[in-house]
Amino acid sequence: MITIWHNPKCSKSREALSILEQKGVKSEVFKYLDTPPSRDEIVSVLQKLGISARALMRTKENLYKELGLAQVSDEAKLIDALAEYPKLIERPIVIEGNRAVIGRPVEKVIEFLG
Repeated sequence: MITIWHNPKCSKSREALSILEQKGVKSEVFKYLDTPPSRDEIVSVLQKLGISARALMRTKENLYKELGLAQVSDEAKLIDALAEYPKLIERPIVIEGNRAVIGRPVEKVIEFLG
């Protein structure tokens, strides 16, 4: 089963979901802004993505600047910020089993589905 961390207001997220639908891929849509992921869920996704917390952050988001996260080097504190402020999470994220991909650009979702 494929899960997509989805923000319906985001055009890239909608495009990724559309790709899944066009390919006939059944997916679970997780609206992470409505139901924020737990810290453990974020850690799990980071492991599946093989990236750091900062690489999952929307660094151009005003909230990122307001919180002064550019100066934070502690990975645990960055993960805490993602858990507390899910708006900072880059999207969409497509997850299958022990692997995941950030769908930016959306072509990455097509490659991921292989």
